[in-house]
Amino acid sequence: MAVAMASGLTESGTGDAGGRVAELHALREQARRGPSDRATEAQHAKGKLTARERIELLVDPGSFHEVEQLRRHRATGFGLEAKKPYTDGVITGWGTVEGRTVFVYAHDFRIFGGALGEAHATKIHKIMDMAISAGAPLVSLNDGAGARIQEGVSALAGYGGIFQRNTRASGVIPQISVMLGPCAGGAAYSPALTDFVFMVRETSQMFITGPDVVKAVTGEEITQNGLGGADVHAETSGVAHFAYDDEETCIAEVRYLLSMLPQNNRQSPPVVASDDPADRRGERLYDLVPAEGNRPYDMHKVIEELVDDGDYLEIHERWARNIICALARMDGQVVGIVANQPQALAGVLDIEASEKAARFVQMCDAFNIPLVTLIDVPGFLPGVDQEHGGIIRHGAKLLYAYCNATVPRISLILRKAYGGAYIVMDSQSIGADLTYAWPTNEIAVMGAEGAANVIFRRQIAEAQDPEAMRTRMVKEYKTELMHPYYAAERGLVDDVIDPAETRQVLIRSLAMLGSKHADLPSRKHGNPPQ
Repeated sequence: MAVAMASGLTESGTGDAGGRVAELHALREQARRGPSDRATEAQHAKGKLTARERIELLVDPGSFHEVEQLRRHRATGFGLEAKKPYTDGVITGWGTVEGRTVFVYAHDFRIFGGALGEAHATKIHKIMDMAISAGAPLVSLNDGAGARIQEGVSALAGYGGIFQRNTRASGVIPQISVMLGPCAGGAAYSPALTDFVFMVRETSQMFITGPDVVKAVTGEEITQNGLGGADVHAETSGVAHFAYDDEETCIAEVRYLLSMLPQNNRQSPPVVASDDPADRRGERLYDLVPAEGNRPYDMHKVIEELVDDGDYLEIHERWARNIICALARMDGQVVGIVANQPQALAGVLDIEASEKAARFVQMCDAFNIPLVTLIDVPGFLPGVDQEHGGIIRHGAKLLYAYCNATVPRISLILRKAYGGAYIVMDSQSIGADLTYAWPTNEIAVMGAEGAANVIFRRQIAEAQDPEAMRTRMVKEYKTELMHPYYAAERGLVDDVIDPAETRQVLIRSLAMLGSKHADLPSRKHGNPPQ
């Protein structure tokens, strides 16, 4: 006679296994379906996808493996004992993007408004730990109402665990935050600790204190989007790196970004075959950059001419537009491009441009992405606001980031390279591996007009025709100290190159530097300007 086993099976292998399996599938289906069709319809009515729909867009078809699907909270206060949905409002797991592993967690707004409770938080902690241990990127799909206040301080402690893991993973694995709904209070600090923040217009917001609190404290009336919407953070605060009109486009761009990043800090980004010839000449560059230093041009067009197929992903496109930061490929290899933009503020460095470029340089260095710096900079932006706002400290952030970077670093001077701003823009003197210049370069302490006014002040003042004397001295200064080969004669640039040959020169240089190895002095960590 068969003896019943603890599992519900019998020694002969019969029993109620089929019933147990059916029950398992029913529970899984309940967890996948979520609370109700009505809740799903409400989510769609707001122009938002559900958490599972978002994950399906992010990962390769059929690749998502969910963990802790049947997790439920254990809270008993404020009626929660009667509401214990599976997943506890967050879906966690891993899948692949273009065949490479990516870890994901997605808040389910249909369950408790996506609010974070104890079980919800521990699920996130676990998937973050798995991502760090496996050495694979982490993508968070955020759509939550903050802490679950019914659970009290336990929910707050859950945020602390997320922040601690964000910090531990920084520079180890790529972390991407995708904001697809509200993110208020302390919850907003987690995206700020990650490498990239994506937002969707009209449906996503981030702020520490909401409009009601702002009105109560300051009397100011403002909408949620006016306070912390996608355009605010993409254009004004610089919190968001990307902003899109809909979730589908946003998530597609997350996939594109992941294709240009390594799995972790011990790997390099994937190299892809390119049909764009490495030795392609760029004849258009002759006409894109005016020789006259005071004439603007669009640096984007220069970048398009240099990179594979003219394709690149600009980071912080709408914030600090006087500097461009972008990921692109050259002969299939991912590079980080930092470039002054003469069309905005003449390409000067200011507080925001320095911060933007510094963070980008640090990200590239952390994830083994070579740096190509395109220089056309007349200096730092003068002004009381800049000085009082700490331009010295903020400019030093970019200087520190470049000096600390050990990835291959190549600089190209297109036109102006004046004063301290030139030094900061990865000049040879702060460790650029190779520095090239076009024949249109002007490398100097300052512009010829300013230099002549300082050096020849007395001669100009005492001349019968001061303006004629000034013009003559400016010309003399340019002839003596600003001709295009002055820096090359003194070894301050490695070569003056034909603009049309720039792409092939950069690609050859990157290939040569591919095995570069550099060690920094042993230390716990640096103390960069903040």
